[in-house]
Amino acid sequence: MCWVKLVCTQKALAEGLATVERAVPTKSPLPVLSNVLLQTDERRLKLVANNLEMAISAWVAANVAEEGAVTLPARLLGDFVASLGGGDIQMEIKPGTRTMHLACGRFEANINGIDADDFPAAPAVGDGSRCRIAAKTLRTAITQVVFAAAADETRPVLSGVLVTIDGSELTMAAADGFRLAVRAVSLADPVAEKLTLLAPARTLNELARIIPDSEDPVEITATHNRNQVVFQFPASDSGRAPTLLVVGRLIEGQFPDYQRIIPQSYQTRVVVPVSDLLQATKTASVFSRDNSNIVRISATPSGDELVPGRVDVLASSAEMGDNAGQLDGSVEGDAVQIAFNGRYLREALEAVHSGEVALEITSPTSPGLVKPLAGPGHLHVIMPMHVAR
Repeated sequence: MCWVKLVCTQKALAEGLATVERAVPTKSPLPVLSNVLLQTDERRLKLVANNLEMAISAWVAANVAEEGAVTLPARLLGDFVASLGGGDIQMEIKPGTRTMHLACGRFEANINGIDADDFPAAPAVGDGSRCRIAAKTLRTAITQVVFAAAADETRPVLSGVLVTIDGSELTMAAADGFRLAVRAVSLADPVAEKLTLLAPARTLNELARIIPDSEDPVEITATHNRNQVVFQFPASDSGRAPTLLVVGRLIEGQFPDYQRIIPQSYQTRVVVPVSDLLQATKTASVFSRDNSNIVRISATPSGDELVPGRVDVLASSAEMGDNAGQLDGSVEGDAVQIAFNGRYLREALEAVHSGEVALEITSPTSPGLVKPLAGPGHLHVIMPMHVAR
């Protein structure tokens, strides 16, 4: 065991531990995976957690007196550090032991650990294409698609998000067999080689939660054998040392050709304010939750260009009652009635960050297309629900 001796602030250590703890497994056959790796890295302390599907590394500023590494129980260490009232924490391990002594103000603790050599090694990053994208943009794109991935792993490829980086565009797509979400964003610097990655939705979810709300770039690349994806913040060419590194194991398999299910035409197009349709959908969902989450939308054109069309959002329950909400909107084409899963429609609308949204319908039995009016490259396809008339 190497000698470890350093001082860092309670606040910085607590924040770093809270970040990496997201990769600590709830149960693991390997005791060391329930630990967090503490490793000195020049004038910083590196924290790493790894569940073999995802690894998260965070760096904390520290005054390092002696270099070394050890793993300590993640939950115990995190809870203890979080309970302290602030100030500096002194941390020290003497040679020949695996016990970390921590002192902060008038509080002290001794925590037994496991040798750092037993902790999984970090993967080697490949030399291929590297994509750089603003952290804020990446986080927004993730939150606009990741919810559409399948929650179970019956079909593993649908539990992931397809990330395609080609030229000066990054596209994310997720589908669970009942809906599809697609988001494309432009890159300031085009990549020389196309990169296609099928990343677990869980990994991207955690990345979106911990990535800073910053215009500084995140670097995306793959490992040498292309079985893991690496997200580094800030990017390696930023001139600054990394503060966050997320590595996720990629999913094997072929993601469906989602372009084939995106409707290319419509018979009816409804344009309404996002907030109005979202509110009506949430209200209808109060009644639809006892009826398979069925929310019906009826759109009727006015026949007069100066008069808005009528959009009704309906839900009913045989035991509880029914609900109807009426909206004004632009209705182009034929009158139509269609039913959707209320949760799918609500989540699609919550991901739209613009004032108005378009709902394009081909027929009551065909997929509906939801897309914001402002900004291309963002859409949701929702399969209809069949209801008795």
